[in-house]
Amino acid sequence: MYKYISDIYTYSCTYAYMCWLARDAKGQYLFDLLCHHLNLLEKDYFGIRFVDPDKQRHWLEFTKSVVKQLRSQPPFTMCFRVKFYPADPVALKEEITRYLVFLQIKRDLYHGRLLCKTSDAALLAAYILQAEIGDYDPGKHPEGYSSKFQFFPKHSEKLERKIAEIHKTELSGQTPATSELNFLRKAQTLETYGVDPHPCKDVSGNAAFLAFTPFGFVVLQGNKRVHFIKWNEVTKLKFEGKTFYLYVSQKEEKKIILTYFAPTPEACKHLWKCGIENQAFYKLEKSSQVRTVSSSNLFFKGSRFRYSGRVAKEVMESSAKIKREPPEIHRAGMVPSRSCPSITHGPRLSSVPRTRRRAVHISIMEGLESLRDSAHSTPVRASSHGDTFLPHVRSSRADSNERVAVIADEAYSPADSVLPTPVAEHSLELMLLSRQINGATCIEEEKESEASTPTAAELEALGGELRALCQGHGRPEEEQVNKFVLSVLRLLLVTMGLLFVLLLLLIILTESDLDIAFFRDIRQTPEFEQFHYQYFCPLRRWFACKIRSVVSLLIDT
Repeated sequence: MYKYISDIYTYSCTYAYMCWLARDAKGQYLFDLLCHHLNLLEKDYFGIRFVDPDKQRHWLEFTKSVVKQLRSQPPFTMCFRVKFYPADPVALKEEITRYLVFLQIKRDLYHGRLLCKTSDAALLAAYILQAEIGDYDPGKHPEGYSSKFQFFPKHSEKLERKIAEIHKTELSGQTPATSELNFLRKAQTLETYGVDPHPCKDVSGNAAFLAFTPFGFVVLQGNKRVHFIKWNEVTKLKFEGKTFYLYVSQKEEKKIILTYFAPTPEACKHLWKCGIENQAFYKLEKSSQVRTVSSSNLFFKGSRFRYSGRVAKEVMESSAKIKREPPEIHRAGMVPSRSCPSITHGPRLSSVPRTRRRAVHISIMEGLESLRDSAHSTPVRASSHGDTFLPHVRSSRADSNERVAVIADEAYSPADSVLPTPVAEHSLELMLLSRQINGATCIEEEKESEASTPTAAELEALGGELRALCQGHGRPEEEQVNKFVLSVLRLLLVTMGLLFVLLLLLIILTESDLDIAFFRDIRQTPEFEQFHYQYFCPLRRWFACKIRSVVSLLIDT
């Protein structure tokens, strides 16, 4: 079983990574391979996300086979991004880690996932400008130069002038690393820092966005954060079908159960798994404290899941021990109306024979032209759950030599506000930055160049092996039938196990001489004596007679 790693290639201001995997390669292998290529040691904050054929987003599980988790047809496309936002990003040990977190939060700002006042928005945008184009130069930056860059979904000319003013007068002389550090320091003070929103409905049918942050569980509704629950107050996370339950224990023994409804069972399960992972990462002291969690009170029913990584405290302790020369970071200059992330280019690994491999394409902290893995878990296809979950689709055209797939997405705007963003300075409430651009929102998959995608000849060379693999992930109906059969088998096994235990207990009670208080009390009850003499003893004599008959028959023959 061999693997082939190609160079990082770039197109549309996007850096990407292409590799070939063995069929049984685990998610941990792929993640470690990618982090080695990036020269990244503080890797526990990051993860790999992908979209299944039903447009449902998932985090790649490191303990399972990559190919078995993906039900799409090769080549597979995934996204490398921040999974657990650092509680204090300024305290990260290495600059390469801070840079990748900076790229992620910059994308969050563009997609409107941050609550932001006008003054904060202008300062954050100015930090981005300083980090990516350097000091203001009248010869290079004419009047209105900040309007050529897109920091938010929408912004006014007044805000553009404010951004340019701060960039000219306050940030001169700051290096990219310093500007990024100041950006992180400011971003972590915002209420929705680290928010990865999951759209749901509350018990009244009102739209809400659920999120897990480094500090606890957040519910956003309208323009307000209606709930903030610290991790030490969350006692249990549970889901059944589309219903998500959050059990909270607050001061004075006050217990609360929050109930929300996801658009699909798959989205609800993804929400539950994200909650389990975030709670374990931020709340626990050691990874040895992690336990397998079940979505049901009955151990033979429901889903079971276990977080497999290290916890935040262990990650910080491990980071403090890092002693090496800081890796070189190749930053890309900002292009008008684009986010242009960059990564460290790792060494090219030599090619080996392509045996039992799968093509995997990962976009790394991708720009706005790349696959925008929006942070919610709702399938982006149309559904029958009301207008709240209807996606807005915008088609996109490409050149004849490129293939473009357009994925619908829903605007993250809990207030559904048409106000320009950011909101005015004097607003009493922090408004969410709107993601709507020209009344519609789209997510465009990465435009695959000829160099980045396996050729028809290569895919044909894989032949029946690829097709056989894809057939294993065929129709959803077959998967549902298989799940039902497995559930019935589990129920039968558990029932037989319980009957076997009861039979052993009965034999011990009736045939053994164990003089235990518990057994003695049962034996002395009238009901047990009646059962023993009227039913058990005749049944025992009958079995003994039958066994003697069979034994004698065998001896005679």
